[in-house]
Amino acid sequence: MHVFEKAPAKINLTLDVLYKRPDQYHEVEMVMTTVDLADRLELIHLNQDVIQIESESKYVPNDERNLAYVAADLIKKTYKINSGVQIKIEKQIPVAAGLAGGSSDAAATLRALNRLWSLNRSLDELAALGAQIGSDVPFCVYNRTGLAQGRGEQITHLPPPPSCWAVLAKPIIGVSTESVYQNLNLQTIKHPNTKAMVAAINNSNYDQMVKYVGNVLEDVTLPLHPEVTQIKTMMKQSGADAVLMSGSGPTVFGLTRQQSRADRIYNSLKGFCQDVFVVRLLG
Repeated sequence: MHVFEKAPAKINLTLDVLYKRPDQYHEVEMVMTTVDLADRLELIHLNQDVIQIESESKYVPNDERNLAYVAADLIKKTYKINSGVQIKIEKQIPVAAGLAGGSSDAAATLRALNRLWSLNRSLDELAALGAQIGSDVPFCVYNRTGLAQGRGEQITHLPPPPSCWAVLAKPIIGVSTESVYQNLNLQTIKHPNTKAMVAAINNSNYDQMVKYVGNVLEDVTLPLHPEVTQIKTMMKQSGADAVLMSGSGPTVFGLTRQQSRADRIYNSLKGFCQDVFVVRLLG
């Protein structure tokens, strides 16, 4: 018995931080969508009560540090499953990139085990479980475009964004999400217009969508990592209609409606970054 599941990357079209909550999380407001860059997971039923993680990527831990492991362990405990699972992860999404690769793997594990073990749980139930794993996991469970609020776990579904290309580029650095949030100055940030972005997507208005992209975490990451600023500049010079850092970075994406322009942006960055991808927005 085995099942396959895709775990798409996400990008933030907006990311706003409103205030720090009493529980030490930040209250956020984010419009996110998925792209067709995805990890692929194969989950195999095991009779013995174990969780095994396999991946050819040296960056993927094979123990409880892996969010797919955490998701499998949570499902087993929640629904009192005494059998086990082997999870094979074919990694395509760069790690520590601001693309929610680990969270998407966890969400894919929840969806896949729901099928593998015939649990018949709704996506809403799986998303509530995912909120125990990480703030991005509920969004990734639904696997579509949405407005995320609270600490990221409150999802309002949106229609797919206007059809376009995105070029993703990640420099060879890692960024700590925790340290970025710790260094964010809530008094000086310029808040993106989340309502305008939601309206642009609801109206399938590409021009308005590219006008209202915004990410307050750029205020922290860009001064610390000039490579990210350089990628943004190169994308703009190559003709991207909008350029933004995703999540806490360091991945930057540029949006365009023309494949030829996407190819031009890709070619301008290929020598500068190891990880560059031309993808479509899904959502």
